[in-house]
Amino acid sequence: RESRKTTTSMMPFTRPHLNLIYHVDFDKRVLKGKVALTLEVLEDKFSSLTLDSKDLKIFKVSANGQAAQFEVGTKHKSKGSPLEITLPFELSRGQHVIVEIEYETSPSATALQWLTPTQTVGKKHPYLFSQCQATHCRSMIPCQDSPSVKHTYYAQVSVPKELVALMSALHDGQVPDPSDSSRVIYRFRQPVSVTSSSLTESWEIGPRSRVWSEKENVDEAAFEFSETETMLKTAESLAGPYVWGQYDLLVMPPSFPYGGMENPCLTFVTPTVLAGDKSLAGVIAHEISHSWTGNLVTNRNWEHFWLNEGHTVYIERMIARCMESEHLRQFKGIGGWKELQESVNQFGANNVLTNLVPNLHEVDTDEAFSSVPYEKGFALLYHLEELLGGPEVFMGFVKSYIQLFAYGTVTTEEWKNYLFTYFKDKVDILNKVDWNAWMHTPGMAPVKPKYDTTMADACTALCQRWVKAKEEDLASFTEEDVKKLNSPQLIEFMALLLQEPLPLSHVKKMQEVYQLNSVKNAEVRFRWLRICVRAHWEEAVPLALKMATEQGRMKFTRPLFKEVYNFSKYSDKALNTFKENRGALHPVTAMLVAKDLKING
Repeated sequence: RESRKTTTSMMPFTRPHLNLIYHVDFDKRVLKGKVALTLEVLEDKFSSLTLDSKDLKIFKVSANGQAAQFEVGTKHKSKGSPLEITLPFELSRGQHVIVEIEYETSPSATALQWLTPTQTVGKKHPYLFSQCQATHCRSMIPCQDSPSVKHTYYAQVSVPKELVALMSALHDGQVPDPSDSSRVIYRFRQPVSVTSSSLTESWEIGPRSRVWSEKENVDEAAFEFSETETMLKTAESLAGPYVWGQYDLLVMPPSFPYGGMENPCLTFVTPTVLAGDKSLAGVIAHEISHSWTGNLVTNRNWEHFWLNEGHTVYIERMIARCMESEHLRQFKGIGGWKELQESVNQFGANNVLTNLVPNLHEVDTDEAFSSVPYEKGFALLYHLEELLGGPEVFMGFVKSYIQLFAYGTVTTEEWKNYLFTYFKDKVDILNKVDWNAWMHTPGMAPVKPKYDTTMADACTALCQRWVKAKEEDLASFTEEDVKKLNSPQLIEFMALLLQEPLPLSHVKKMQEVYQLNSVKNAEVRFRWLRICVRAHWEEAVPLALKMATEQGRMKFTRPLFKEVYNFSKYSDKALNTFKENRGALHPVTAMLVAKDLKING
C-alpha cells in the first residue's frame, strides 16, 4: 500500500499466510511464480484489496478458485505499482478467502541478483540471492510490502538439481520436480510471522546452527563463526528465548550489498567478515540480536527504523560486554560515534535524513540508508541507560519491551510510552530528556556520551604521534607500534587517521613500516586505502578500485569509489571502472554509486 501513499496500519484482514511456488529460471533470469494469500476478513462487504508490486508480469488472479479482475496501477519511480484486485464476491467479517496470483518477475527485479558462474567463488554454477529490505519484496512477490504487515509462509522452490535452495524458514524436505527430471523442489515452512524483507556446502557449528557457503569458503566460515551458539545463549540470557528454532548463516557472494541481513532462521552475511581471526564477529552478534529486535519486534514503518537498529546495536554491544568486557563495549561505542559523525558529514548537518525519526514521504528508502538509525539510536539508549541506573537496569527494560511487543510492530511513540510506564518512578528524569532534539532534529545527537577510553587511548596516542611527526621523526616508527593493538584497535587507529589527513610522505612511511597493503581484515584495508587515496598516493588508486569492485558491500564500495573520484586526476578512472563493473554490483549498490559519481541514468 505504500505505493498508494496510504497506510497499512489498519488492515481489513488478519495477518496473511502465504503459500509460494517458485520455478527459478537462470536462463531468463526470472522467477516464475504462484502465490496464494490466505486472508481472514475483519470487515463486512469486503470485495477488493490492493497489493504492492514492482515490474511484475501478472498472468492470472483468482479468489477461492474463481477468476478475479485485476488492474496494475500507475508506476511510482521507486515504489512500483499498486495491484488492484476486485473479488468476484463480497465477504463478511470472519470469512476466509484464498487469493491466488500467477506471475513472473522481471529480469531487472531489484530484489534479485543473478550471478553468472564467473561471478562466484567456484566459477562453475550460477547463483541467485534475494535482498528485500526495505521495499524490494514487491519486485519478487505481489504482497503488502510494509513492515507493519507480518505473515507466515510455506514455500516450494524448483531449482536445477546440482544447486541448493535456502530460505528464511525451516527446511521441510525436498522431492524430485515431477515436471522436469533435471530439477529438484525444496520445501520450507515459516510458522512465525515475518515481514516481507546457489551452490553451497554446509558445516554444523552448533546444536541449532549450520554455516552454508560455496565450498571454497566453508572451512574458513566454520572457523570464523564457531562462537555462534555462545552468542545465541548470551543473547537469550539478555533478551529472552530464541523463538525461531534454527539459526543458520549463509556466506553470500562478494557482491552482497550489506554486512549482514537478519532473515529469520537464515542470516545472510558478507564474505568480507572472513578475516581469519574472528575479529569481525560483531557482525554476527548484530544479526543474532535482530532475532529479537527487527524480526520478533518490528518497526511499524521505515521512519521508525531506529527501533530495529538502535536496539540491535545496543544488544550486540551487550553481548560483547558479556563475552569480552565492558571496556570493549565502551570502545565500540566510541567507534560508533565516529560512524555517526561521518554519516552526518555526508548528508549535511541540516539534512532531515539525519533525524532519528525522519519523514520519508516521497523518499527512496535506499537513499536514506546510513548509520544514523544505528548509532544515533544507540547513543539515545546508552544515554537513557546512564540516566536510569546502568546497563543491568536498562537491559531489564529492553527485555520487557521485547516481551510486550513480541510478534508485532511498534512506533517510536509506543516505545516511548512504554519507557515512561516501565520507569514510572523515574518520570521526572525522563521528562528532562530533550525528546524533540533526539527524535526530530537533524545533525549529531544532542548529548555526546562519555565513554571509557581505556582501549582507545593507545589508538589516539599512536594517531597523534603520526599527525605531529616531522620528516625527521619518521624513523622512530616501528612495526611494534601496531603489534600492540588488537584488530578493533587497529580499525579505530585507521578511523582516527581519516579525520586527520596525513601528508604523502607519512603515508608511504606507514606502509613501509606496518605493511598495511597486505592486511586481510576488510575493515582495516578499507580505511587504509581511503587514507592513501586521500593523500594522493597514485599507487593506491588501483588497489582502492580493486577493493571497490571485487566485493560489493555498500559500506566499502561507495566510499572507495567516491574517494578515487574526488582525486581529480583519477575521476575519469573511477567513472570508467564503475561503468565496466556495474553489471556485477547489486542493483541498489549500482544505483547509489551512480548517484555518488554524478552519473545520470
